[in-house]
Amino acid sequence: MELQALKPPTGPLSALEMLRLDQAGPVLHIRLMRPAKRNSISDELLAQIHTVFVNIPAATRVAVLSGEGDHFCAGLDLSEVSERTVAEGIAHSRSWHACFDAIQFGPVPVIAVLHGAVVGGGLELASSAHLRVAEDSAFYGLPEGTRGIFVGGGGSVRVSRLLGVSRMTDMMLTGRVFDADEGQAFGVSNYRVGDGQGVAKALALAQKIAGNAPLSNYAITQALPRIADLSASDGLFVESLMASIAQGDEAAKERVRAFLEKRAAKVAKA
Repeated sequence: MELQALKPPTGPLSALEMLRLDQAGPVLHIRLMRPAKRNSISDELLAQIHTVFVNIPAATRVAVLSGEGDHFCAGLDLSEVSERTVAEGIAHSRSWHACFDAIQFGPVPVIAVLHGAVVGGGLELASSAHLRVAEDSAFYGLPEGTRGIFVGGGGSVRVSRLLGVSRMTDMMLTGRVFDADEGQAFGVSNYRVGDGQGVAKALALAQKIAGNAPLSNYAITQALPRIADLSASDGLFVESLMASIAQGDEAAKERVRAFLEKRAAKVAKA
């Protein structure tokens, strides 16, 4: 897949010096560009990530998120946290929630490529994506407890659902670190690849996902997490509504016709 730098002449995506944006047809590749800081998230980087995900280019159907250098993201830039008041801390945490909500509940599926440190806020960022591809070098930690702080970027909701509350508690109380194989076994990552292969794998997945009906992708990324928060009976009712909406879309009808007319491949073991 040939990626080309996205060069908007004007607008909110034209001056994001902490990110690199590349476009390949329907796939947008967003790269964190603070390698000297292990891509730790400063207030400015957070704001730039948020800007991208609320201004996704119209041609984009899937986004890939990765980190430049040796690490995906080493979490919160602690140099910016020590002097905040309680009120400022609440506002800061809520800004992280707004940014990561824009990723999870944005207009397109997001695939995160994980390598090196995926720690603290970096793990919270990764957990807001819909799929995760981990390289051999990836490792996961939540050192907040050992630093006298608590997760504030949505980890208590998203990370606990990936790892389970018990494992997350262990990580925060003891500083325990999981490697890439453990992360795969525990459900952090969906795919495991060798070092240096993560972006290629994510781009291949993104191209495949981009071929789905857009409304179907939207239903999957938007309805599933919300249904999980509902009671069983309420969830089933919302499922019926979402299924009917998706099936009524013309793109979905064409895909069903293609299958019935044997123009589409059947499900087969890879």
